[in-house]
Formats: sequence, structure tokens, C-alpha cells
Amino acid sequence: MVKDSISVPVRIDGRRLRSERTRQLIIEAYLALAREESPVLPTAVKVAERAGYSVRSVFERFPDLHGLQVAATDHAITQVVAMAAPRNVGGDRMTRIRLHVSTRARASERWLPLWRSLIANQSGSEELQARARAMRERVLSLMEHVYEPELSSLSDTTRKHTLIALEAIVDVESWARMREHFGLSDDEVSAAWAQAIDRLLPPTPPE
Repeated sequence: MVKDSISVPVRIDGRRLRSERTRQLIIEAYLALAREESPVLPTAVKVAERAGYSVRSVFERFPDLHGLQVAATDHAITQVVAMAAPRNVGGDRMTRIRLHVSTRARASERWLPLWRSLIANQSGSEELQARARAMRERVLSLMEHVYEPELSSLSDTTRKHTLIALEAIVDVESWARMREHFGLSDDEVSAAWAQAIDRLLPPTPPE
């Protein structure tokens, strides 16, 4: 009796872990295909082939492709948030600007295809629309934290407008436009962003 009461939960946990691993591999396959084929949504067949599972395995873990897209978007957002975590927020003005630009540039380069897929396919999906809004709000919140010394001198209205303008500067599509349309290198885009942010921010208060 003791042996059976111990072994059953172990087997169940093992199945659960394998199922979670399969789910994660399906999400990663979806994200890889989304980057390659954006803004076209990957099909269940392609996702299954990339993950190395059957189509049945995909739909055993997700109710439909929309459910998979939402789960993949949540996974990507988690990674973007981790990449953009504020660092050296107590540094001087240019150190903070350079670090902010560096993290935004890396995130934009990596997640541009997925972002385009999200924007192109969010119509009719309140869940995806909410996640697009949450990403923009996250960018605003991060900048408000990083540039608090400069923003602290502004009125509430001017502060809000400045943050919105900053968000437009470092938007993912801004990165894409400067890279793809104007042919700038990563370093050139980063330098242009840093220059624009420095000019837009008010003077840093003396310590």
C-alpha cells in the first residue's frame, strides 16, 4: 500500500512534466515560424512539424491556433520584459540613455517579426489587443522609471506628452523603418535614438 501511494503521484508528475515540455516546444516552434513568416500566421501542420510532434499533440494542449498565438505572445512578452529590466537607473544621464537604447534595440531586432504578426492579426481578438496595449504600457512605465530625474521637473500633462513622444522614438516600427527603409546599421539607429532622447528630455536636475 505504501509503495502504491508513492508511485502513482510520481507517474502523474512525470506525465505532467512531459506534457509541459511538449507545450513549451510547441510554443517555441510557433515563435520561430512567426519570425520567419511574419505577418502570416503559422499553420498547425507547420508548427507540429517544427516542434517534432503531431497536429493532434498541438490541439491537445491548445484549444485552437488563436489559443496557441496568445500563449506564444505571453511567452515572448515575458522574455522581452526580462531583456528590458532597468539597469543602472541611478547612473548619469548618458549612461541611462545608452543602456535604455541598447535594451530596446536588442528587443526590437529580436521581436520585430512577432510584433508585426501580433499587430496584423489582433483584429477581433480582445486578448491580443490587450497584450499589444500592455507592451506599450510596459515601455512607458520603464522609461518613466529610467528618466525619473528629468521627468520630475515637468507638469503632469507635459510629462505624459514627453513619455508618449519617447515611446514613439523607440517604437519597434521606428527601429524597422530606420533599418529597412533608410538602411541604417544597428549602431547608427542606436546613436540616432540616443541623440533624439537626449534632446527631448529636459535638463537633468543638479544633485
